[in-house]
Amino acid sequence: MSMRKIPFVPEEFYHIYNRGNSRQTIFLSEADYARFSALLYLANGTNPFEFRNLDSDALFDFDRGEQLVAIGAYCLMPNHFHILVTPVIEGGMVTFMRKLATGYSMYFNKKHHRTGSLFEGKFKSEHVESDQHLKYLFSYIHLNPVKLIQSDWQQVGIKEKERVFQYLQDFRYSSYLDNTLFRPASKILQREKFPRYFVEKKDWDTEMNHWLSYKETEDGSYTEVLPP
Repeated sequence: MSMRKIPFVPEEFYHIYNRGNSRQTIFLSEADYARFSALLYLANGTNPFEFRNLDSDALFDFDRGEQLVAIGAYCLMPNHFHILVTPVIEGGMVTFMRKLATGYSMYFNKKHHRTGSLFEGKFKSEHVESDQHLKYLFSYIHLNPVKLIQSDWQQVGIKEKERVFQYLQDFRYSSYLDNTLFRPASKILQREKFPRYFVEKKDWDTEMNHWLSYKETEDGSYTEVLPP
């Protein structure tokens, strides 16, 4: 069995991501997003569960048992996902991701009458090496939905900043909403395990607006886009 190059150490931070096999769409409906979101909570524990035995209105109150990882941020895109996470117990990361991927793949294949692998191999992982990188990932993960309304924004800059910023505020399939309000899905997060870079809503707004004012250059750096 192949071994991962990056070991998952409790209290270290990791950017986890994966996409659909052959870039296929993995969320075809609002119900698909809701199922994956519920699994981000339910799979993060040692207690077994079956959806058919759970109250759909109380999924985020289920007793999960011992927690496996702590999630600081996430974003679900049509054909991929991002999670910012730190293991809570030894081996927690692999167990959590196995339960998450297996549970969602079984649901998706049955619902959409398909067979075979849903995801593109094992989940990908990036060890966060610095405090600056960790802070940046909160922005990077939450800015992913911008690509849905302007796919080239990182190359040419934002064309309609107010519209884009409002879209981020309304996007329901990431943890960005949980920075400004409480909803049942807010229980997915364990922000106390992460540095508090942004305390109030205005701090998050300032950070998002900062990155929306930049574009990526050919050498991989960023330059500010000045208003016309």
